Amino acid sequence: MRFMAGVFIGLFLFVPVASPQSQSALDSDPGGWTNLLADKSMKDWVRGPLGAAGQLRPGQMSDPSPWKLDPSGEILTCAGDKVGHEWLRWGPDLGNFIAHVEWRFIKVEGEAPYNSGVFARTSADGAIWHQAQAGAAGGYLFGNTPVNGTAQRVNLREKMTENRVKPAGEWNTYKVRAVGKVITLWVNGTTTSELSDCEVPRGYFGVEAEGFSVEFRNIRLKQLP
Repeated sequence: MRFMAGVFIGLFLFVPVASPQSQSALDSDPGGWTNLLADKSMKDWVRGPLGAAGQLRPGQMSDPSPWKLDPSGEILTCAGDKVGHEWLRWGPDLGNFIAHVEWRFIKVEGEAPYNSGVFARTSADGAIWHQAQAGAAGGYLFGNTPVNGTAQRVNLREKMTENRVKPAGEWNTYKVRAVGKVITLWVNGTTTSELSDCEVPRGYFGVEAEGFSVEFRNIRLKQLP
């Protein structure tokens, strides 16, 4: 019996413990946020390609725009064409801020390489960018960012604490916070990724579409000191 008790104690000690979950920043502190979809004219949003200025792939920037805001003003959709790779940037460039974004992929049949993202401190031409990845591989930060003054690709996927992204068709909640040199990503209840030495003090916030239909809702932003 003592042996069996020891076995049960050992099994208990090695049961994995889930990461503690917290409320989203919007729920825990609802004051002072700007609803970025409140204006149905979308006049504060600018559509653009990603990558170095002038380097456009076929299908990018075609008319009409694949971005549509539904009549209620609640859901922003980018139709998937499996070719385009572009983003919508919002408003003025920002220094310190926190953003709340809810998103989901429109599910398609078969295995699909769903891909999208949320941008922080990104240049107007998309050459310098920091992205909170939205895809089956998980929520993590990566980008094309200055390191000691020279732009380099930085990818924090291997340092992601856990993959909390839900399957296609289900809504996810992201919190992107940029303060000083630190950018953090919170996914569905906990922080999963952090870029600790961002050399870009200001840039644009935006959302990405990369080939597959994606929906965004409840896009809120609060500027911080």
